Amino acid sequence: MLKLNVRKIAFAGVIAALYAAMTMALAPISYGPVQFRIAEALCVLPFFFPFTAWGLFIGCIAANLILSPYPLDVLVGSFATLIAAICTMRLGLINRDRIVLKIAACFPPVLLNAVFIGLLIAYYTVPTGSEAAVFLYSAIINGLWVGFGQFVVLYALGLPLLIFLPKSKFFSKLNL
Repeated sequence: MLKLNVRKIAFAGVIAALYAAMTMALAPISYGPVQFRIAEALCVLPFFFPFTAWGLFIGCIAANLILSPYPLDVLVGSFATLIAAICTMRLGLINRDRIVLKIAACFPPVLLNAVFIGLLIAYYTVPTGSEAAVFLYSAIINGLWVGFGQFVVLYALGLPLLIFLPKSKFFSKLNL
């Protein structure tokens, strides 16, 4: 069971605020079919700090509630982020030192956001009454674009964070 204390709750709150602020500050590239949500690089933090999953979830809710062009993104996108964070956390619980697990830990946010956000965007952009094939095609195309943006962010920013964070002096201070 995850034991929480004031420091962990405060740290999760800082992550929530940081995720929301980064997403909103970079709004032009954080929303839509082609998105590079830089704040998603923080989704690797539960690998080392499991309690940050909830901070990511709350930060995503805040950012989507305020600026997302898709009203259901508050629920769908936020739960995709939470599920991805939990998957990343589980990989970290196996072994935090193995590079293969660090590489794998970047993949849940890519996959889950591609699927969930691809479907969400298709829901809002495909005209009502269209054939199911049109919806499916739109969901796949949008999912691939979202997945591409996620892949770039997670592997260009998230993976280096996973690799270099434990080597920093800052990490030992963070290691609550």
